[in-house]
Order: sequence, then structure tokens, then C-alpha cells
Amino acid sequence: MVSHFSRGGKDKGGILQHPDGTVLKQLQPPPRGPREQEFYSKVYDSDCCDRILLELREYLPKYFGVWSPPTAPNDTYLKLEDVTRKFNKPCIMDVKIGQKSYDPYASAEKIQQQVSKYPLMEEIGFLVLGMRVYHVSSDSYETQNQHYGRSLTKETVKDGISKFFHSGYCLRKDVVAASIQKVEKILEWFEGQTQLNFYASSLLFVYEGSCQATTVRLSDVTLAEKRRVPKGLLSGGDVLEYNNNIHVINSTENGKIEASVGKGLSKFYALHKKSCSKRHHSQLSLKVEDSEQDNVWKSSTCITQEHLNGNVLPQLEKVFYHMPAEPKESAKVEVRMIDFAHVFPSNTKDEGYIYGLKNLITVLQNILDN
Repeated sequence: MVSHFSRGGKDKGGILQHPDGTVLKQLQPPPRGPREQEFYSKVYDSDCCDRILLELREYLPKYFGVWSPPTAPNDTYLKLEDVTRKFNKPCIMDVKIGQKSYDPYASAEKIQQQVSKYPLMEEIGFLVLGMRVYHVSSDSYETQNQHYGRSLTKETVKDGISKFFHSGYCLRKDVVAASIQKVEKILEWFEGQTQLNFYASSLLFVYEGSCQATTVRLSDVTLAEKRRVPKGLLSGGDVLEYNNNIHVINSTENGKIEASVGKGLSKFYALHKKSCSKRHHSQLSLKVEDSEQDNVWKSSTCITQEHLNGNVLPQLEKVFYHMPAEPKESAKVEVRMIDFAHVFPSNTKDEGYIYGLKNLITVLQNILDN
């Protein structure tokens, strides 16, 4: 993919946008791809009555089966919910969880390769694979790849992760708090199940990076708000635009998908899969285009003394912290489990994953308490 988070080399597969707004993750070669497909199929089986698996659905992207392009019927894609779709300026982080990033069937060579990538995995229990953060101050994104995560030590991992929650103006503590709550729910699920073990699996964090309050003139207590107007369906359904990331132009008559790839989406679903297939990927015509600027509506609200009625402190506090004015906006956070090419049946708790989740929660709590 044409992005800062592309997997590099000849392997340009990964995540594509389907015209219906879902994302397509190309199936990896056996046994990884079929294993991931089997996992999703089992969890989302319409006849599933296993309480553990039914609860697990809450923490995964929704699964809509598999898809193949008419022009390349042998190429299979998992059709998944686009977790970033509802966000205007999505901030995205991918964190691999667990003490081991290799599964029980890995060869000695594979184990050595994985351990050498990040020797601290066993001690820390997680690894930041990449992040993309929107900075309100500069109206731009900052990106970090897997090399950034591998450079983090026990001493620097807290500051390394806190970078994800910084808007350019301030630390988004509301997002940190909401993230902790969501990770705790996933931990609760893991503490109550003994049938699956997850290796080299990740948590995908997404939150809304755009803020309403952008400037304040204390001289006359005027708040200037910048509001982004989301674009929806245009020109009779020909254009779908989500998050300024990937624009699906249309589905052409010959079955090819034409899409313009922007600056980043749920390519995070697969950003660290360097070992993915070197085989030829399906011929989907991709056009890279400059993202069209969103229309920006500006409104000024002058708060007069009689309207303040003692509420000046809470109002100004929101502005000083550059937080969205609506509480529901500030809590717009998603944390989903992704990447299931190494999930295996078990009869014990997944202690490695639990260790990683607990350590991650501790780090997030330290960021919040700082």
C-alpha cells in the first residue's frame, strides 16, 4: 500500500477499502490465512451458542465473510468492519500483546528471529507496532513505525505510548481513561476463558483526534470553533469518503475496484505483517490522489457576562485543555483485538496475553496519574 505504514518490499497487499465501506484484508498463505479465516468463521458462526465466543465478538471487528475480486477469483480477502470509519481525524495505534510473538509450533529459527526483533517482549509483554496521531495545532499527522516501538525500553515505554495520546496541545487524558476501561474489559474476558491462546495478536486503538475548541481570545472571551463537515455519499453514490483516508471511487463494470489511497486507515490491521505472502497479489487498480480538503465551517460564539452565570470556569477549562465541548465526543474511543493468524485451542488461561494486558494497563494508568 502507498503509505507510511506499508509493509515494504514486494509485498504491497494488506488492507483495501470495499465500496460498501468495509475493509478487505488479504488472506495470508497457509497455514496462517486459513487459520485466521477459521477463527473469524467460528466466532461469527450464526449457530454459535458458546458464551465465551459470543462475548468475544464485542472486542473484534465485525466479520462479513470472505470476498474475491472477479478478476482474480483465487485471491481471497477477509471482509471486516472498518473500525476507523466513524472518525473524522482517527488517531490509530497497533500494539502487539503477549510475552511471545511466536506460536507453540514455531521452529527454532522462527523463535530466534522473533525474539531478536524485540528481546524485551517477554518482560514488557507488549510491543508498539505503529501509531498515527493527529495534531490539532498543525492540522497534520505524526506517524511512527515498528522501529519506534522496538526502540522503547522499560524506562521509556511510558513516554513512548503517551505520545499517542498527545494532541499537539495537551495530553488527552479522557482518551487514556476510556482506553483503560476498554482494555480492562478485554482482560476480564481473558481471565474468564481457557479455550483459546493468542500469539502475535494485536490491540487496535482508535480515537477522535479533531477538537472543536481551537482558539481563545481571553480579552473578550470569544471562542472560535472549527467544525469539520463530514462528507457522505456524493454524486448518486459514486463516491464514498471516509476519514480522508481511502476514497472508493466506484466498482467498475469489469469487476476491478478503483480506489484512491490516502494517508492512512486500517492498514493498521496488517502493518507489521512483513512475513506475509510474497506471492502475486490481485490486480486491483489503485490510484493515488491528493485528498480533497474538507469544507471547514467556522462559527464564532461570543460569551457575554450575563450568559456565563458562574459557568466561566468549566467553559474555559474545556478550551484551555483543547477538549471537545461535548463529553460524548471526548470518549469516542475504540479498542479492538485484531490479527488472528496464530490463535490456537487451549485448556488453560492465556497467561502471556494476560501478562501483557496487565502491564499495558499499568503503563496507561501511570500516564493518567502523571
